[in-house]
Amino acid sequence: MSEEPDNLGLVHLLRAVTVEFGLRQTDFAARNGMHPTDVRALICLLDAARADEPATAGLLGARLGLNSAGTTAVIDRLERLGHVARVRDDHDRRRILLRVEPAAIRLGREFFGPLIDGMLQVLDGFDPAERETVRRFLTATHAVFAPEPRP
Repeated sequence: MSEEPDNLGLVHLLRAVTVEFGLRQTDFAARNGMHPTDVRALICLLDAARADEPATAGLLGARLGLNSAGTTAVIDRLERLGHVARVRDDHDRRRILLRVEPAAIRLGREFFGPLIDGMLQVLDGFDPAERETVRRFLTATHAVFAPEPRP
């Protein structure tokens, strides 16, 4: 087997990490009676909350690449499971926002918390300049994969 360039090796390593993360998401979904898309939806909604973005069905559908019917099906499943609530926007009562329920956040922390803690321990071994390099790499890589904004 020939040696691959360092940069390509890093790409393969990142791919391996994403595959493992995807497997953990699938395991979490199966253990909790969800579809893997439901887990991705919860992640999207939590990311929107962290970014202080209004989480609407339209935003969720765009982030997941789903049509309106598929988005509604995901939201309905998550609502039936008690993971998501539809709430009226305080600023525009015509708009319905999606909120991840505290019980769903606790469920996610119970499962993913040890993995996140492990990652934080790894990062603690990096100095601030190294962490900034990792941040720059992941931010730029995310931009390569992020879909173009949809109308």
